[in-house]
Amino acid sequence: MATNLKMNVKPVPTLDDEVNEIRLATAEIVNKEILPNEGKLWGWMSDGSSTTPKEVIEEAKSLRRDIQDKVKKARLWAPHLPQEFGGMGLSFMQHAYMNEVLSYSPGAASLFGVVAPNSGNQKILVKYGTPEQHEKWLKPLTEGRMQSAFSMTEPHNPGSDPTAITTRAVLEGDEWVINGHKWFTSNGHAADFYVVMCRTADPKDPTGKNEKMTQIIVPKGAPGLKIVRGVPVWGRASSHCEIIYDNVRVPKENQLGRTGTGHQAAQDRLGAGRVYHCMNSIGSMWRAFDLMIERLMTRKVHGDEKLEDKQFMQGFVADSYMDIQSARLMTIHCAEKMEAGADPRVDISSIKVYVPAAYHRVVDRAIQVWGAAGVSGDLPLAGMYQGARTLRLADGPDEVHKILIAKLVLRRYHAGESWDFGN
Repeated sequence: MATNLKMNVKPVPTLDDEVNEIRLATAEIVNKEILPNEGKLWGWMSDGSSTTPKEVIEEAKSLRRDIQDKVKKARLWAPHLPQEFGGMGLSFMQHAYMNEVLSYSPGAASLFGVVAPNSGNQKILVKYGTPEQHEKWLKPLTEGRMQSAFSMTEPHNPGSDPTAITTRAVLEGDEWVINGHKWFTSNGHAADFYVVMCRTADPKDPTGKNEKMTQIIVPKGAPGLKIVRGVPVWGRASSHCEIIYDNVRVPKENQLGRTGTGHQAAQDRLGAGRVYHCMNSIGSMWRAFDLMIERLMTRKVHGDEKLEDKQFMQGFVADSYMDIQSARLMTIHCAEKMEAGADPRVDISSIKVYVPAAYHRVVDRAIQVWGAAGVSGDLPLAGMYQGARTLRLADGPDEVHKILIAKLVLRRYHAGESWDFGN
């Protein structure tokens, strides 16, 4: 369903020139190259047909490569990576501000070289990888010659409790031997290698009392690695794979960082990742808001009345505006605290709970305004709705984060200090 929308991005007076230029350049590519071609790029994935003509898929691939070339020419490729690894070298805040523009179009991130789980794995490889791992895994991943997956969640253990992970890696000579059962390993079908979260023994404690987590790179073709299935999500096939690791052997040099640093590595990607997820959600809310307004201004009902004249609909506009602005300001405040080195734990958990819920409400109103078209594949709203609901489980369920917020707030009061909402 064609719309005439373009993202309205202007310089923000409180941001420096570099960030404003990045946001404007990103919006230009989104508006000129991606929005007019969304149907060709991804529309065939939701057209309901059981088979898609090969030429349609090839056209989409060719168009993707063309847009990626333009992104690289504009020097907007891989904003999350340092320049020495082929990225833009943006700071944390610069990347966050770019994300809200980039995510206006679902799927656009992949055209800018920054899409999970590859982006998270790249960040971990940059920080914990050896020069040899950089050359073997990071470089081809950044250049788009490889795909990767992150294999942490297990079907029989709560994902919100990393200490419950039972997948185990035992060091035998110069090899890790991995046994375990994972699922929701994102990008599992396409991945050339997997970063696997394993429980490993402390070399100084052979009794196993101090077992910790270690992340280990496992190539797709490793004997004993079996992809059971892509776990259906929202009733549709997905690449979130269920995988069995049955005596999988990989060289010791495939571990990332020191033995036992896996939990910290996971926290490194999750803390920043939650801010990026929230900024992505804000960009999607921005799109849903624009779509809702467009429909309100053009749809006539009950003769010659427009939806925008209905007070119910005006309430939708006000409520969605407040949801987006509050979510955006909370996320930016959290990101600023993280970049300044302050304690962001309450803020991270707060945005992790609040932003997906606000996202869900904003998209829900847009769907209601569009009616039947809102739940169709002609608009991105249905996918946004599912994504918003899924985010309430991803990176920790709402309830875990609410408990953490309460504990941290109460801890300060028990210490004789009230809360300071200005910091």
